[in-house]
Amino acid sequence: MNDIVIKAENLGKKYMIFHESPERYSTLRDVIHQKTKSLFSKKKQTAREEFWALKDINFEVKRGEAVGIIGRNGAGKSTLLKILSRITEPAEGYVEMNGRVSSLLEVGTGFHPELTGRENIFLNGAILGMSRAEIKKKFDDIVDFSGVEKFLDTPVKRYSSGMYLRLAFAVAAHLEPEILIVDEVLAVGDAEFQKKCLGKMDEVSKKEGRTVLFVSHNLGAVQNLCSRGLLLQDGALSFSGDMDKTISRYVSVFLVEQTARAWKKENAPGNEYARLLQAKVSDARTGDTHTFNAMNGFVLELEIENLISEKTQLDITYHLLDEKGILITVSSSAFSPETNYYSGGTMKIRTNFPGNILNEGTYTFSRLLFVMNKEIVLTEWNDVLSFKVVKAAATIMEGMWGKEGVVKINNLNWEIHSANAH
Repeated sequence: MNDIVIKAENLGKKYMIFHESPERYSTLRDVIHQKTKSLFSKKKQTAREEFWALKDINFEVKRGEAVGIIGRNGAGKSTLLKILSRITEPAEGYVEMNGRVSSLLEVGTGFHPELTGRENIFLNGAILGMSRAEIKKKFDDIVDFSGVEKFLDTPVKRYSSGMYLRLAFAVAAHLEPEILIVDEVLAVGDAEFQKKCLGKMDEVSKKEGRTVLFVSHNLGAVQNLCSRGLLLQDGALSFSGDMDKTISRYVSVFLVEQTARAWKKENAPGNEYARLLQAKVSDARTGDTHTFNAMNGFVLELEIENLISEKTQLDITYHLLDEKGILITVSSSAFSPETNYYSGGTMKIRTNFPGNILNEGTYTFSRLLFVMNKEIVLTEWNDVLSFKVVKAAATIMEGMWGKEGVVKINNLNWEIHSANAH
């Protein structure tokens, strides 16, 4: 039996970008001239530019593999998944897919809004080529996993985004596709359900021997789920190999030191719930944003435009990664003993980290989450800041052992007693 279920050769996807010529001050004579010229010209005065979202992509995926696809925004990850899902055609090259494919690229992919949840389950199964008997066999498991039983006979256009997501994932994972393709859609939604989805994908791959392609900025989740990785950079396949090595390459190449960032409101990253306006990390003692002494600790400062008008509990959660992509810690304002409620406006957040905790090395704040009521992830920002911690004056022990471990714990209480003491 052929173990190769996905084969991509010289894969490329091209788009045309149209640019209008820059405006300048025009006299009445200019306007009359241009209008007259356009009557006799068949060509539009618009410049065209080719943009290759993907170029010369080559890889193979074996049956039962879980493959993580990572890269910065705009690297071509979603374009690749759309080609693999037959949503769009490549401009060059080809892909061979051996087996039924189920894709979850955005909330409610493949759902018909006018049909009920029940009808959409059968519709999706039919699209996958399953018989009605096969779908009925899986029906109860799908409904149980999704948790939308009460609304099963309601048109899905009336579902919340969370309900849409739960049912869409349940259908995609349970209708026995040989290949399951999941995009970053799981980044937004119920935190507990995200964990449930990751567990299901792990089961699909390791226990049921089906192939999983997973795109995510959550490096920890990708690392736990996937054995092999593909790293995309500017539409090209930059690296392919062991997942740990792929993440290390990603962190070393892309997460360069960037300690302060700011955006204007109109182009700030985010969505209809919140936008990230500013982010800065600095040395706690000196205020420097370039040199971080391991002894001094550091300060994380954020400015977020909260677009939710009603008063509700909102929290910020972040993941701190080291230079190998290993998760150092997760922290959240939800851990604070004080419960804070906010409504629309600018939120300023400041977090102080004690000194002498991190070893020397490069660290990244990734997966910055804006969370409502301690469980609903409203939006997510990835690879926000990166900073380098330098070594303080070396102690005798550090001189002997060099850098050991990820964090330093120097203030433990030690008790030493002589066994001969009376």
